[in-house]
Amino acid sequence: MSKVLITGASRGLGFEFVRQYAYEGWHVFATCRDPENANNLLLLADKLENISIHEMDVENHDSINSCSLKLSDESIDLLINNAGIASNDFSSQKLGDFDFDFWEKIFRVNTLGPFKTSEAFLSQIMSSKQKKIAVVSSKVGSLSDMNNYPVYPYATSKAALNKGMRMMAEQLKERGISVVSLCPGHAKTDMGLMADGANVEVDEAVRGMREVIYKLDIHSTGLFKQFDGKTLLW
Repeated sequence: MSKVLITGASRGLGFEFVRQYAYEGWHVFATCRDPENANNLLLLADKLENISIHEMDVENHDSINSCSLKLSDESIDLLINNAGIASNDFSSQKLGDFDFDFWEKIFRVNTLGPFKTSEAFLSQIMSSKQKKIAVVSSKVGSLSDMNNYPVYPYATSKAALNKGMRMMAEQLKERGISVVSLCPGHAKTDMGLMADGANVEVDEAVRGMREVIYKLDIHSTGLFKQFDGKTLLW
């Protein structure tokens, strides 16, 4: 049985990743900050024996290390770094009125979190057959595509994530680990609906990203791909 670990699994894209992979027969390690209150995830895990729920806060490195230690004997074919945060307070995230405390927080979650998680679970990924790492990024992190998204912290956190993942893909290539950055489009999650124009259904976004992951191999490692398969510019 193939095994996948998903961060931010209690809602939105993360929960849909859990649902789809579980129904495809994968064993799913579903991680989130507060498992006791992850009601939808708990209900799904009651129905399906191939879902195990684990506490992990990607902002807390001790929490990541603890989760990795508990799963130290597992092999993980696929790590999906999905957990992330955004802000719906556009007025306080523009030049002249920055919230620097929030900017630091969003980098800890959106950028440092995926790198720490990838590092902490590297041995479990190395011991698997598929050896894949995916991160849920965003097109707003593209330096080549100057979109109209006005929130500096979120956009820069994803730009930094993309750069780091491109570097990590090169470093891990010799170990046979494939890496991809994914854009789910403007999906209709709680976070996506903070801004106008969300037009991609969550199940559609996840199905598309899963297809990209399925096709991922060492020859295509290091790419930035949209859920519809389009290769995005960095």
